[in-house]
Amino acid sequence: MATYDMILTGGTVWTPGGPAETSIGVRDGRIAAIGADGDAGMVIDCTGLTILPGVIDSQVHFREPGLIAKEDLETGSRAAVMGGVTAVFEMPNTKPNTDSAAAIQQKLDLARDRMWCDHAFYVGATNANAAELATLERMPGTAGVKIFMGASTGDLLVSEDANLAAVLASGTRRVAIHAEDEARMQARLDQRVAGDPSSHPVWRDDESAMIAVKRIVKLARAAGRRIHVLHITTPAELEYLSAHKDIVTCETTPQHLTLAGEEAYPRLGTFAQMNPPIRSGAHRDGLWHWLGQGVVDVLGSDHAPHTLAEKALPYPQSPSGMPGVQTLLPLMLDHVAAGRMTMQRLVELTSAGPQRVFGIVGKGRIAVGYDADFSIVDPKARWTIGEDWLASRCGWSPYTGMELTGRVTGTIVRGRRVMWDGELSDTATGRPIRFEGTIAPQS
Repeated sequence: MATYDMILTGGTVWTPGGPAETSIGVRDGRIAAIGADGDAGMVIDCTGLTILPGVIDSQVHFREPGLIAKEDLETGSRAAVMGGVTAVFEMPNTKPNTDSAAAIQQKLDLARDRMWCDHAFYVGATNANAAELATLERMPGTAGVKIFMGASTGDLLVSEDANLAAVLASGTRRVAIHAEDEARMQARLDQRVAGDPSSHPVWRDDESAMIAVKRIVKLARAAGRRIHVLHITTPAELEYLSAHKDIVTCETTPQHLTLAGEEAYPRLGTFAQMNPPIRSGAHRDGLWHWLGQGVVDVLGSDHAPHTLAEKALPYPQSPSGMPGVQTLLPLMLDHVAAGRMTMQRLVELTSAGPQRVFGIVGKGRIAVGYDADFSIVDPKARWTIGEDWLASRCGWSPYTGMELTGRVTGTIVRGRRVMWDGELSDTATGRPIRFEGTIAPQS
């Protein structure tokens, strides 16, 4: 009789072939059998629950080093696993910026024994480091290169075509893009209305996004480089990108699929402010249309926390960004319950999609030999998001008080039960994510 470290029984398991009422055997942190029968050190009864492949959030800002009053790697990853997220890609706009081998290594060192989920770190492209990026993107634990085309701080703004071309010419992995056109936004600064955050999407208008998307697609084609456009906010962008899927993948966010500016800005004020902006209900409905057409590859939270005091500043002094890693999966489960998407599509966007787009090794599906990463949910549970549930250091969410259908019961990372029924395990044991095309980490 086979022996396992853990067996999950009684649940509905989302295998690559679809849902199955079966058990999963885990050994040495990996899936050892589907349909497992035998002895185990731990048996977890998942009756009435759905076992999804571990959710991968490929866009978070955990703010460490340098901005830890907002968040750090421990608190951000705690929020992640409380929301069923088993792995994250963290962004480079920290202080200092993550734009060198030393800075990447610093984050990996800071993450060791402190992050609850598995993790990778983007290296930020600058106007000065293009020649180094081909080497930096191959460092263990590196998610790839990130370009900010507009409205970044410090040296992480790469807005001119010549500099963008130099970045795209250095390396081979897919490059993640924040696509807003800096020149247009600078020219439209007078569109901001003091004290009125609803003017944010007027300033950072649809055209600022579309101009940047068209520019970066043209440059990517010239360089023969695959790109991934982050946090798409307009239907027109998705329609345009549908003709360029041979070289471009793309992401949208739960907040752009959930919030509409007509309601969000009067209710939330600056707490609805982010880049690219929350736009109209018509924009939101258009994103759902193109998501249903299969154009969107990945859902990312763009978790970007700021303190309550910072967000309470009058617009436009208020910073852009909102937390979201903990609410990504619950919000999307609610959309599934409402019939806006299928559970199969949710799995594709949150696990299989990130694995395919970024070449993640050993994650993204429930299959023998893969990491035993599971997001275990009760798809029928009704509950209300309360402040006491939030784990991010910032302490707030635009969704507080929202009633949802679908709740996260447990988070298992590489065969370790990290969270169950709202309770964390004793120690944080997240590890760097492995990628195709990177140098293998030393054991």
